[in-house]
Amino acid sequence: MHVEMRWHSQDGARLPVALWYPGPGYRMISSGVAGGGIGPREWVLNAQVPAGYARMDPAVHVAELAAGLGLAGEGVGLLTAARVTDAVQCEDEEVCAAATVGLRVPTWAAVPPGTADRELVRVWRPGTINIMVSVPVPLSDAAYVNAVMTATEAKTQAVLEAGFRATGTASDAICIAAPAAGRPEDFTGPRSLWGARIARAVHSAVHAGAVRYAAKASPGPAWPA
Repeated sequence: MHVEMRWHSQDGARLPVALWYPGPGYRMISSGVAGGGIGPREWVLNAQVPAGYARMDPAVHVAELAAGLGLAGEGVGLLTAARVTDAVQCEDEEVCAAATVGLRVPTWAAVPPGTADRELVRVWRPGTINIMVSVPVPLSDAAYVNAVMTATEAKTQAVLEAGFRATGTASDAICIAAPAAGRPEDFTGPRSLWGARIARAVHSAVHAGAVRYAAKASPGPAWPA
């Protein structure tokens, strides 16, 4: 996975975009605001936006970014308030993972109902931990879904091991890509061949990013106990 750094302007600021452009021949699964779901995709961009990002049309924004970068075809767009220039890339036996990690507001996935109501976000917010994964072998649809589960479990393990009492943030996003042609692999659980590699690559990238974030950040009201 060759991720290159490009730039865009937002609210008068020059901000980075991490771009991976493998071209045709890939299928991807993603929770991204643009290009989400599963299907053929040719590129993935992870763009940094201001912390106070207020656009209500993120998919349109991603389309504008893609056009500005000269990208053709269908792709996946992720947005984050985390520092994209701090992206961490890790590889494990041909599986590559790239992660941007921001943990200003870490959270548990399951919380008491009253807490969930108070924390409910009724509009979209830019993802804080964004993960891109490239697998060199084709995957069945079920394996794509299982790969998302495996990567998410590895992300949570990394966040906890980095010292945050949280499973992540409320707006994390992911994209997993694999070649479209060939006999697909059916298993990507954490104890399968390719699932174990996905887990290790994602864990390494997110853990390194979380440790870097903790070292740079100043403790505040939202800092984990």
